[in-house]
Amino acid sequence: MTAYGELADDTSELVSSVTGRPLTKRGEATRRKLLEAAEEVFADQGYHEASIVKITDRAGIGLGTFYLYFDSKQTIFEALVIDLNRRVRQAMSEAMVDTQSRLEAERAGFAGFFRFTAEHPALYRVVREAEFVSPAVLRLHYTRIVEGYEEGLRAAQLTGDVDRQLDPETTAWALMGMGELIGMRFLLWETDEQG
Repeated sequence: MTAYGELADDTSELVSSVTGRPLTKRGEATRRKLLEAAEEVFADQGYHEASIVKITDRAGIGLGTFYLYFDSKQTIFEALVIDLNRRVRQAMSEAMVDTQSRLEAERAGFAGFFRFTAEHPALYRVVREAEFVSPAVLRLHYTRIVEGYEEGLRAAQLTGDVDRQLDPETTAWALMGMGELIGMRFLLWETDEQG
């Protein structure tokens, strides 16, 4: 992978909220089911109308099992924001593999972001609600994206691919904001009867 195709990613190990121990493969699969169900429920109903019962019903998992992985509706919501963030950054990073310039990387990264957003429209609703439900997690979401952007821009400045006069942090925020609003305009608002 080139310097243009790399985005920062966290590789923290998943642990049970009850025992604090690493999850087994089966435990990871159960947690994943709960997060997928939460993505659907929060997207369909919003944070305040969603409930743990609705999430566990959608996941086909018992209510008691939920509490082995999450302490509350807010903790699964926060975990979902972090999970969506990891997956969108991964989609962008994978799209940027083998690009040869920063311009190619930007185009490919935006394409990866737009594909992910089209497949996971909950990203927008969940992230927007995080402003009110968990502002710290909202900030973490954007900060992690910007950090990857900054790293790529700094590397591109060193190779002369990006003007050294540009501030990487400000440029990263501007590019991220542009991508988010373009995605909102053309992916969320421009839907037909098939969605």
